[in-house]
Amino acid sequence: MLNAAPTSVRDQVKQLVRKGYVRHTRYKARSLEVVKEPEIDVPELVAVPIVGRIAAGRPVFAEQNRTGELLVDGRVVGRAPCFALQVKGDSMVGAGIRNGDFVITRQQPIAESGDIVVALVGAEATVKRLRISENGISLCAENPRYEPIPIGPGDELRVVGKVVAVRRAPAGERS
Repeated sequence: MLNAAPTSVRDQVKQLVRKGYVRHTRYKARSLEVVKEPEIDVPELVAVPIVGRIAAGRPVFAEQNRTGELLVDGRVVGRAPCFALQVKGDSMVGAGIRNGDFVITRQQPIAESGDIVVALVGAEATVKRLRISENGISLCAENPRYEPIPIGPGDELRVVGKVVAVRRAPAGERS
């Protein structure tokens, strides 16, 4: 058993047919024929510096200490400068970001509503989903235990970057 939903498997097979890797055999029910083997695509790895930890909970004072680096697929990070932060807390579990994970972040001063960002509110750093609406700006957790952080006219908000990937910390290295 694959432990996968039939619709998910059907969608994956449709993708393989669309990309030309397999085709249905005529006049045979539930049959597939391999048309071509997938290309072996070895990604170019890019070293991304780990520059500290970030809160996924209540914001904490931002500290930047280069503690190592992660190798990341170059197609994920592109040419923009990137950095990694280790997440401390559980406010982003609904977005698949758990305590101890590393968020790979592309340095950029702006983001769109719905993006997961590393942001500074005053001198405190956090990782949250940015929400921009006619009612204002807020930084939202992906865990119902946490309230959104409203950003008022007097608050100093600075987007440091957009989260472009998440890397799991090895089980023994979770904080």
